[in-house]
Amino acid sequence: MELGHFGVWTSSRAIGDENGPEAARLAERLGYGAFWLGGSPRLTSLRPLLEATEHLVLATGIVNVWAYEPSQLAAEYAELVKDYPDRLLVGIGIGHPEATSSYTRPLETMRGFLDVLDDAKPPLPREHRCLAALAPGMLALAARRTLGAAPYFVPLAHTSATRASLGNGPLLAPELAFVLDQDNQRARTRARDYASTYLRLTNYTRNLLRHGFNEDDLADGGSDRLIDAIVPHGDAAAIASAARAHLDAGADHVALQTIGEAGIPERSWTALSEALIT
Repeated sequence: MELGHFGVWTSSRAIGDENGPEAARLAERLGYGAFWLGGSPRLTSLRPLLEATEHLVLATGIVNVWAYEPSQLAAEYAELVKDYPDRLLVGIGIGHPEATSSYTRPLETMRGFLDVLDDAKPPLPREHRCLAALAPGMLALAARRTLGAAPYFVPLAHTSATRASLGNGPLLAPELAFVLDQDNQRARTRARDYASTYLRLTNYTRNLLRHGFNEDDLADGGSDRLIDAIVPHGDAAAIASAARAHLDAGADHVALQTIGEAGIPERSWTALSEALIT
């Protein structure tokens, strides 16, 4: 698969179920290499987006292991890949203990999930799946058992440390949320509204504490330092600089998520495409 250096990350909740094919066509026309569909989608929901495009890679961001039988996932993958070879990347994640009452033994659970994908007839191949990994153990598992890692809500320091620990080879494709707005106060307000969900989830807060932030940064909606690091804002040139910094730190691909633009974010996607791709 050719992901390119930059993709877009969105969800059906953000753009509307009915707008997925149009959004995918826009992303492809603007030159993005991948379209990441978040919100724990079913794999079958990617078919209309694949049908609407010619070469764009479609990726899940992410399939939640607590909401999917791995044998069913492998079967759905096999049906899709017959029609769309080399255009489907299955992002898989363990979710969060706050969101899943049965959450337990995340590494053991993920290993078991991948075992079933390997043993399926046909299997879901290693090179067509990745993990939404943050902590060292899950990152190492992603490198051993999948194409690599697609971390979410991470600072630049995480990208740098992850590449150093994984070495060359495994995919590293962080998500980067951004607000295309040069008004600092308004942009940070939008960024904090977005970040508030993740600052209540221990998987994310522990990861931030591992990579240069402290408890004060996590309090009261996040310090300016934290918010600006996780959700950069400004004009297209500033956002493009933040995205390229992740590539310079070792990322192979950056999935760009627009914050604060309702519906299909044509304005933001176009501006970033002009700054990064064209």
